[in-house]
Amino acid sequence: MTEAILLVGGKGTRLRPLTVNTPKPMVPAAGVPFLTHQLARARAAGVEHIVLATSYLAEVFEPYFGDGSALGLSIEYVTEEEPLGTGGAIRNVASRLHSGPEDPVLIFNGDILTGLDIRALVTTHRSSGADVSLHLTRVDDPRAYGLVPTDGTGRVTAFLEKPQTPEEIVTDQINAGAYVFRRSVIDTIPAGRPVSVERETFPELLARGAHLQGMVDSTYWLDLGTPQAFVRGSADLVLGRAPSPAVPGRCGDRLVLDTARVAPDAKLTGGTVIGPGAVIGSGARINGSTVLADAVVEPGAVITDSLIGTRARIGARTVLTGAVIGDAAEIGPDNELRDGVRVWCDAKLPAGAVRFSSDQ
Repeated sequence: MTEAILLVGGKGTRLRPLTVNTPKPMVPAAGVPFLTHQLARARAAGVEHIVLATSYLAEVFEPYFGDGSALGLSIEYVTEEEPLGTGGAIRNVASRLHSGPEDPVLIFNGDILTGLDIRALVTTHRSSGADVSLHLTRVDDPRAYGLVPTDGTGRVTAFLEKPQTPEEIVTDQINAGAYVFRRSVIDTIPAGRPVSVERETFPELLARGAHLQGMVDSTYWLDLGTPQAFVRGSADLVLGRAPSPAVPGRCGDRLVLDTARVAPDAKLTGGTVIGPGAVIGSGARINGSTVLADAVVEPGAVITDSLIGTRARIGARTVLTGAVIGDAAEIGPDNELRDGVRVWCDAKLPAGAVRFSSDQ
């Protein structure tokens, strides 16, 4: 088990404005770019060589991670000229792999935070003799996902698109976004065009009689596709609920990065992260939130389950709940924003412009 492909080419549309200036895998979670956690967990599982399949803002990755040696990895970068989808991206980087035809190649989606036992997935792949093995997880409400039923031995029997009726929910198992491919199978994916591994590659392999094996691992799993999920994932990393060797400090109620300045009477709880150079004013209360580098939170502000972009400023006594504030945005004093409000990069909101009455 030495090689992996990380799919990091998505535009992160659902995460805007966080991804206007930064590709989704590079948005900080628990103090470091989210991709760092995935790379560190792969290395801890024995992976030595990783190919990053990049597209959107591809120029950001290599200056940060270089050749990967700081993480004990060898990292290569392949950039898609046009988006190729998950399957197309995998095929597009195949020439950079060193594995033999029968060797396993790990593949990870770049927006999944998981406690998956990576070694166990590879062991399952080898022992079952599968062509492709999939990490499956169980969810309470699978309607938003594609279902992956398996037989008594764990062999995949079907891929079912998002169910619409109770009768269509035949399992609570979903595709969790991590795979092991037999190296030779990657070469069967059509080259040079968009391909969805979920909608095209896997169903076609199954139709041809290939052996697709599912391994259910219901440890921590979170799709970081929305701002609310991203904020929660970062907090869970800080709190120790989601495992990662890359968290830059001890797990606990808060993580304050070097050069941040926090007033002695400010209260930081719930896995809150304060980025480098950020300033937190007197009496501010921040719970379960992320404040990115060089942002300013003025005295008396109350921030819950929110993300504050780089160089943003939150005015005195302003209340944010479930909000996302873009890079360099300015929210004046005495505002109240909640329930998924997003403020775009560089926007300016005057003092007291948005308030909610006490009976709302």
